[in-house]
Amino acid sequence: MLTGIRQMEMKNVPDPMISNPKDVKIKMSVLGICGSDVHYYTQGKIGSQKVRYPFTVGHEGAGIVVETGKGVKRVKPGDAIAVEPAMPCWECDQCKAGRHHTCRKLKFLGCPGQAEGCLSEYIVIPEESCFPVPGNLSYDHGSISEPLAIGVYSVKKSGDIKGAKVGILGFGPIGMSVLLAAKVQGAHDIYVTDKIDARLAMASKEGAVFTGNPLNDNIVEKIRQKEPLGLDVVFECCGQQEALDEAVDILKPGGKLMVVGIPEFDRWSISVETTRRREISLQFVRRQVDCTETALRMMQTGKIDVKNMVTHRFPFKDTKEAFDLVADYRDGVMKVMIDF
Repeated sequence: MLTGIRQMEMKNVPDPMISNPKDVKIKMSVLGICGSDVHYYTQGKIGSQKVRYPFTVGHEGAGIVVETGKGVKRVKPGDAIAVEPAMPCWECDQCKAGRHHTCRKLKFLGCPGQAEGCLSEYIVIPEESCFPVPGNLSYDHGSISEPLAIGVYSVKKSGDIKGAKVGILGFGPIGMSVLLAAKVQGAHDIYVTDKIDARLAMASKEGAVFTGNPLNDNIVEKIRQKEPLGLDVVFECCGQQEALDEAVDILKPGGKLMVVGIPEFDRWSISVETTRRREISLQFVRRQVDCTETALRMMQTGKIDVKNMVTHRFPFKDTKEAFDLVADYRDGVMKVMIDF
């Protein structure tokens, strides 16, 4: 549990109990550390969502079903499942409009004021948040389905990108998920930037035609040299103002800017001159909706291979060490997996 800024302690708590007919109790097997978890660890908040200590984070999980409520039909004890951390009400206007990711009463695992996270040996979640992991996939795949679903949804939200020239600024797990999903949808050339050279090497391995480090390169100049007319779509995946500025500068007139990254500040700034005159479309992305099963199926069928995503593993007892590694961007880290 988080107990303060960059403070974490292992605590004994009662096992969660099934209280509703459609509840499912899960013994966690693996948990992937997400950038938002690290925001709560290092900043104690994301925007207005502030941690009240002690608090358990974590939402990229997979495990095994150990008990179910009487009304559960989707899974049974012994099933391996991927955790979908969003728990909508299914009754509000947003849910009824097919936007249950922006549910008015949404509860999200590891989100302050909503629900404790799954950085715990056992959790209880609704049946609707349990997605069976196909037999040829591992618990790691189940955990990765959460960030991968965001990549799949981001690409889907950007429109038809078959044959498009695409930029991805920030190549953490979400940026990598966007690249993998964009390739499946037929993106023609993918340009990637990041401040960690090891991640850029991975982007090249995954099929990027260009990689650049903004600490060493003039990203706009180098990409413009290769694509003088500009890119069709750019995904901002790091939550940095300078990346947003670069994204605008490398887009063609009529291009689309997808803002996926979560910043630590409260307000974005955009150039009126460059966005208005070139009629740049701006689309914010909020998590994902209805893409978990798609992500699992893409991995099951081999359309997407995530073998390069997990770079580090830690036992549950060393979770704080794992969070420090991710927070400090050490050792070329991409995705850290916690083993329970």
